[in-house]
Amino acid sequence: MELSSIGREALLNALEVRLRESPAVALLGARQVGKTTLARHLAQRWGEHHWFDLERPAALRALQATPELTLSQARGLVVIDEAQRLPEIFPLLRPLCDDPARAQTFLLLGSASPDLIRTSSESLAGRLQTIPVPGFSLRELGADAHDRLWLRGGFPRATLATSDAAAERWLEGFRQTFLERDIPNLGIRVPATALGRFWSMLAHYHGQVWNAAELGRSMGVSPATANHYRDLLAGTYMLRVMPPWHENLGKRQVKSPKVYLRDSGLLHYLLGIPSMAGLREHPRYGASFEGFALEQILIRHGERDAYFWATQRGAELDLLLLRGQRRYGFEIKCQDAPAMTKSMHIALADLHLDHLWVVHPGQATYALHSQVTAVGLRDLPELGHA
Repeated sequence: MELSSIGREALLNALEVRLRESPAVALLGARQVGKTTLARHLAQRWGEHHWFDLERPAALRALQATPELTLSQARGLVVIDEAQRLPEIFPLLRPLCDDPARAQTFLLLGSASPDLIRTSSESLAGRLQTIPVPGFSLRELGADAHDRLWLRGGFPRATLATSDAAAERWLEGFRQTFLERDIPNLGIRVPATALGRFWSMLAHYHGQVWNAAELGRSMGVSPATANHYRDLLAGTYMLRVMPPWHENLGKRQVKSPKVYLRDSGLLHYLLGIPSMAGLREHPRYGASFEGFALEQILIRHGERDAYFWATQRGAELDLLLLRGQRRYGFEIKCQDAPAMTKSMHIALADLHLDHLWVVHPGQATYALHSQVTAVGLRDLPELGHA
């Protein structure tokens, strides 16, 4: 299937714009999410390019042996795939990026965040633009793909698999490879069995407020170890840690983050859910939709300044987006026809929301209040449009 036919042309265009503006751009996202495919299409547009795939021993050896010479002699678009495998390369890129006569533009592909590979962000500060690469979205695939995307998740090979069973087999292999190869290749020494067990346990805590002590007790490890495992999965784009919003409201507010598995397909695989029929009958049905909808909203509107909000007395808001001086709220309800709730009234008043959207899996859009609109996930609005 051609890239343009599955809606990634917008992402490709954004990448090309950034590369014209900056000496270095990083595509960051989970393994197998489509970064290499995007880069190959961009390289075809660009013309002259040089590709270093650091999963190939020859490319890795070349950059380890003579990195400055190898990179300085490359011309055009220089792609470094799986760049996190060689973190010592980042300091060497700085003088090349600063050279006014440089003959290269660097495109780095990474499946570990700058927070996990600190050398990258420290060495290329002010020189590197980043573009997050999520899995497929409803906006890319269209409304008809809603249930398939929700069940299988956004990894291209799972989404486009010939059957739900084939997608499940791919997800099984992905999990095994991630634990047994990808994590060790980052230089992280964590027992694959322990991290896998932790990952499976998190599927049952999906959408809940993080409690390291509780997770640690369940696994027989310390809270510090539970936090370390959480940060590993977050830093490799498997887990979303959603920060809380709190301000001086005269109320006790929740100050611990929420955790979500980013990909709904991996969530369902870990929960043993093989089909939409099985998902609708599962106790985590509502939590699954909450996480799926949350990711679709963040893909659409960006991850910057995104929070959840909750008080100790039960009022909450699933997602708060701050955009300049404006505040937008999203409450996610796995109901066909959600209604106004007391919690929504409190969130509107306490957070001074400009508008609140109640996102549901149906297709109807209707007003619940002068500042509240129920909308189907398939029809997410632009911010500011009510």
